[in-house]
Amino acid sequence: MPMLGGVRPPIAALLCALLAVSALTALGLGTVHEQDVPQALSDAERQIAQDAADSVGTSINASARAVRRSAASATPAGSSKPAAVLRSLLPTGHPAAGGVLLDPRTGKPLAASGEKVPLTGVDAKDLARPDTGNIAPRVVASGSGAPRLLLFARVSVPVAGRKQDENQDQAGDLRGDQDAESRGLLFVVSEKVAAPAVYGAGRTGQLVDRNGKVCASAPTTGAALAAATDHRALPAAAANVAHTGVHTGDVSGSVLGDGHDGLRGVTGWASVTAADGKDDDASGLGLTVLTAREVPPAKAGGDHMWFALVAAGVLVVIAVLVTLVLWGTMQRPLLRLHLSAARLAKGVGDIPGERAELARPVPVDGFDEPRRIGRALESIRRQLLGETGPEPVQPVRRRPGVRALVLVCALVIAAWGAPLLFLFNRVPAAKAVPAAAVADQRARTEAAADRVQRSLGRSRTDLAAAASALSGARPERAAEVLRREHDDHPTFRSLYVLDRTGAVVRQVGQQPLRTLVPPTGDGITQVNTSGKIPAIAAYARIPAAGNAKGAKKAEDTAPAVVVAEIGVDELNDLVTRPGLGKVWLTDEHHRVLAASVGFEAFEPLPSRRLTRLVAKTDAAPGSAGNPASAVLHAGTAPGEGLSVAAAVPLALKGPAAGLGWRVVSAEPAAALKLAAYQVQARTMLAGLLALSAGGACLGWLYIVVVRPLRTLTGCAERLAGGDRRTVLFPVHHDECGSVTRSLELLRQALVERDRGAGADLAAVPAPSSAP
Repeated sequence: MPMLGGVRPPIAALLCALLAVSALTALGLGTVHEQDVPQALSDAERQIAQDAADSVGTSINASARAVRRSAASATPAGSSKPAAVLRSLLPTGHPAAGGVLLDPRTGKPLAASGEKVPLTGVDAKDLARPDTGNIAPRVVASGSGAPRLLLFARVSVPVAGRKQDENQDQAGDLRGDQDAESRGLLFVVSEKVAAPAVYGAGRTGQLVDRNGKVCASAPTTGAALAAATDHRALPAAAANVAHTGVHTGDVSGSVLGDGHDGLRGVTGWASVTAADGKDDDASGLGLTVLTAREVPPAKAGGDHMWFALVAAGVLVVIAVLVTLVLWGTMQRPLLRLHLSAARLAKGVGDIPGERAELARPVPVDGFDEPRRIGRALESIRRQLLGETGPEPVQPVRRRPGVRALVLVCALVIAAWGAPLLFLFNRVPAAKAVPAAAVADQRARTEAAADRVQRSLGRSRTDLAAAASALSGARPERAAEVLRREHDDHPTFRSLYVLDRTGAVVRQVGQQPLRTLVPPTGDGITQVNTSGKIPAIAAYARIPAAGNAKGAKKAEDTAPAVVVAEIGVDELNDLVTRPGLGKVWLTDEHHRVLAASVGFEAFEPLPSRRLTRLVAKTDAAPGSAGNPASAVLHAGTAPGEGLSVAAAVPLALKGPAAGLGWRVVSAEPAAALKLAAYQVQARTMLAGLLALSAGGACLGWLYIVVVRPLRTLTGCAERLAGGDRRTVLFPVHHDECGSVTRSLELLRQALVERDRGAGADLAAVPAPSSAP
């Protein structure tokens, strides 16, 4: 019967596994080289450019939506003058440099406001067609040389029923044919291209178009201005790489420059595209954000190739020695026992030619259990030949056996793996993270805080526009305004209107968590300080209707304020940024309001060190405080090790200035692509792989060989000692199972021999007592 498994597969697997770990150790540690600019800084620059690109894209998308939303609002029926219509269309709080109302039939402007809108290449007739969907923004050159962002919207204006000629129509008002009830116009808004919001001392930021022309630049002073002046080649190279990456699917990257005055330039680039990969208003503009800074080169560290080769060579020696020991003390003796037991089983068979096998002695060698089994087989062979009788089982003195041998092999492998897992290539805490990486963490946290502030500011501005639309509106019109505002803002969990007594008179969306006492003015407030869900609301006062006669009556009966409850899920998305680690949004008491990871409302930060870091940002009343960053030695959770943390307060100005909120981030230092941490991680991985491979293979050997071998030893010794009643059942189809089957055949032969000897003895007549 063929053997399945046995002693050879575990030993062979152990040898192959240890050799594979040694090869991985040599390759993994030998390929890590210290760089003058760590990969972590290049990645951080790329991510900073990506944050700035997302901010630019969000701003453009918000402006385009504001223009379309304003154009979708109903124009008063009595406003037939183009200038009056244009004034009503300009979005509230929108930083428009200029606006124009175009007649799509002729392409000529009917009314203009602000600076001259550059209309070169604008086909009003084609853009005004309603079957083309939303009109994408454009970046065009202006007469002053600075590029302008054009935003488009279609306008349906109600007209009176008096017929005029075309010239008077264009010059005076918007009246058309008597049969026409409305007229389609093209609304165009021109605004300055927003400069990218770039944070961090000494960092420059530029927004370039697909032709490489700079559309806007972040304010630069001091060293950042000198860097932008002296190193124009590096941003140009990054722009070329960015435009090439558009065709290959890359949306961000980084480029290293040459050394200069002991510094090395790093430029990050990111295309202004939708974060979710879908098309939006900013995706088709072909804009790219470039950020650049200069960093001091890191000190060149030692090469790790020598350590890798030594560690791999030692493991190869251990693998060969352990394999030879197991082969000489376990595999070879067990195979010889298998052959000897099978030979004896053939000798007791019915074939006459096989009887000579019993004449050959059984070799007794091996280590403890194999030696004892060999002695038992030799005793059984001599009993079958009638040379001796059963030998009583001698008490075995306690001495190391195959189990101790396997344990020693495991300890030898652990002596190589444990130091790599806990001792070698540890990163010193004082030199773990460069100062530039800590500064980049703070800059990205400032960008996240700016992201939250801008979102809250847009919510407040849009809500103020909705409040103006609600002024004096009929109930049907008010309900339509609320529905449209709720659909246009996924951040709004609930939208409702309070009257002057604080009662909810109209509401869309989910049920409010907690309603406000009607406040004055407009702003953002934190409604609750406890509970399961933080309640954050933006509010805006609804102005009284402009009717002079009934102004006081309208003021007494009109709703007081419109409130938008901001969902926590949207705040979680705002603070979540790739590569920033764990991010929390805290209130003035340093309790969590939103986070990029799971949290409970109003719980404290997960580390006291983080709380103390946030406390450093506190300032006197009326000031926002200063950002803070540090390398925390305790981490943000037990066993997490070092982490790079930063805390940034929201800006002094803006709707959220008085809230006292903070944005806190913590990135594990081991997650940064620093050579020291890469060596540490790969060293620990090598030790862990060696311990795992050695433990798994030796455990396999213990289960399939050592434990059955110890059981087999007892069975063989009892059979040699005269136990003929215990039937031996083979369990495994391997060497131990083969020896067990052979012992069962030998037991049956001994039983037959004893039975035959008893019958012969009974046939002999008893001696007579007669003389």
